[in-house]
Amino acid sequence: MNTLSAALLLSCGLAWSAEAPAQTPDNDPYASARASMVARIAAPTAEHPVTDSRVLDALRQVPRHLFVPKSLAPKAYSEEQLSIGKGQTISEPAIVAYMTQTLEPRPADKVLEVGTGSGYQAAVLSRLAKEVYTIEIVPALAKQAQSTLQGLGYDNVWVKAGDGYRGWPEKAPFDAIIVTCAPDHIPAGLVDQLQLNGRLLIPVGVDKGGKWKTQALVVVRKTDKGMVEEKRLNVHFGPMKGEATKRKSSR
Repeated sequence: MNTLSAALLLSCGLAWSAEAPAQTPDNDPYASARASMVARIAAPTAEHPVTDSRVLDALRQVPRHLFVPKSLAPKAYSEEQLSIGKGQTISEPAIVAYMTQTLEPRPADKVLEVGTGSGYQAAVLSRLAKEVYTIEIVPALAKQAQSTLQGLGYDNVWVKAGDGYRGWPEKAPFDAIIVTCAPDHIPAGLVDQLQLNGRLLIPVGVDKGGKWKTQALVVVRKTDKGMVEEKRLNVHFGPMKGEATKRKSSR
């Protein structure tokens, strides 16, 4: 992510670009690349086409190149994961778009994100929901994300450094929760923090010896009759760290 100042996130070993937050199509050097990214994601020929116009509009609005290190800005709108330091990455645009659409964020929603990273996903969600709360386990990334989001004017996003396994109880309940790292089970604490009819979107998989078994993106809906789980597609996210590694899978 980026800040308005010319700060360097030295602890991550990467320099972040310092550009003005207010960019118009006339002075944004990446406007064309961003438009092409959105067109590619929405194309009927895409592997998982995104059709929600609100999601597509959000992708058009958020300057993704300001959420990656300056040296990687030219690759910001390509379909590849990019390093953001501390062993963390920003997901491909298509998976961010697909997960955002699947989460079904609404204008009045309060959303929790576990795994802030650079803050790009939170920025996209901020265009679609009333409030976004996001937790990052790597303090340096949380600090940088907060600075970037504030500097770019995303004033309905709150960032906290900490372990997101148990969610953010003080701000619960949430209408929707999105997780961008993979535990080997669905954390009960996150489900508990959902509103009735709320949605949890989470990758679930197992990492043994550095080799992933099948990892699935799962939607959990909290209904008056209990939890309903639905597997959407196979994915590959980094493992959830912290308390999640100490828990036994119940699946």
